[in-house]
Amino acid sequence: MPIGERKNRNVEHDLGDSVTTIASKRALATLLSILAVSTVALAASINPPTTPQTSPAMNDKEKANLKFVLDWWREVIEGGHMELSSKYQHDDYIQHNPNLPTGRAAFVNFFQNVVGVKPKNPIPDKLTRAPVVTGAKGDFVFLIFESEQKNPNDPNQTYHANSFDVLRLENGKVQEHWDSAKRTKLPAGAPAASFEQPKSHPERGSTGTLSAEEKRNLEIGTMELKDMLQYGHLELADKVMDPGYIQHNPNVPQGRDGFKQFMSRTPGRTPQEIKPEWVRPPLLTLVSGPYVVFLFERTDKDPNDLSKEYVWTHFDVIRVENGLIKEHWDEAVIAPTAPAAPR
Repeated sequence: MPIGERKNRNVEHDLGDSVTTIASKRALATLLSILAVSTVALAASINPPTTPQTSPAMNDKEKANLKFVLDWWREVIEGGHMELSSKYQHDDYIQHNPNLPTGRAAFVNFFQNVVGVKPKNPIPDKLTRAPVVTGAKGDFVFLIFESEQKNPNDPNQTYHANSFDVLRLENGKVQEHWDSAKRTKLPAGAPAASFEQPKSHPERGSTGTLSAEEKRNLEIGTMELKDMLQYGHLELADKVMDPGYIQHNPNVPQGRDGFKQFMSRTPGRTPQEIKPEWVRPPLLTLVSGPYVVFLFERTDKDPNDLSKEYVWTHFDVIRVENGLIKEHWDEAVIAPTAPAAPR
């Protein structure tokens, strides 16, 4: 549940009684943009919307896991029936959204007392805002949501931005959750966060058995994210990327050539000897049919206390088609252009 307001960055509280102040409620309620339907209607979008799609490679258990998570989202998160949370979540549910403490009780408290969500009766049959990409592998479910936003640098343009959720199921319930939220800066006078972020435990879940095709897709995805972007070998794009590559990062041009030109301008991207190991390894990798999902843990300055750092999760997802990378998603947004310095 990407409830955190994302910073303008491209590629890479205690929520107990203290957050019952009006200021905190208003600030944290804005984090729930994932549940709002965008109504922006401007002239042109910078990047294309995602055609809704789901992995074709799930087994019966994985299909059931995906349905379970979507039912949880529909009944509890969108439907507001927090009394059903115990049906779907373990009490010791592990939360990696950096704006929320861990545990099911904290989850319920946030939605009931901070967001002020009310139960919908009857519970809707369908999600108001459904994910545009869905899939499951082993004990994990992955979701990509999309919204249309205003371009902060051009009032005549919009762009499509993505947010991500990965859930780990254990013994029939949701045990752990990662999303692409960044920690939000609270307004003056609001209480600062005081909870400790929990350690991630992806190793406690099965990532399934890969087919021969999935193994090849993982090799292709690793070539882009590791060999091209971490070791600097952009010439490999001609080998593994479709010329009509669809880019959902709104800062990067469309197509393979647009990708190469943009990435070649990144300072310090000098080709290095490619090694088997990652320079910055992913926390978790999932492969479901044509989709390869990479989760990376990153740290950033806490906007509410710049002497501290917090952990957030960066996502890269690719879709392979006919042996080439056809489509890519991450959580990038467009940063407002800094005003020119006075002369």
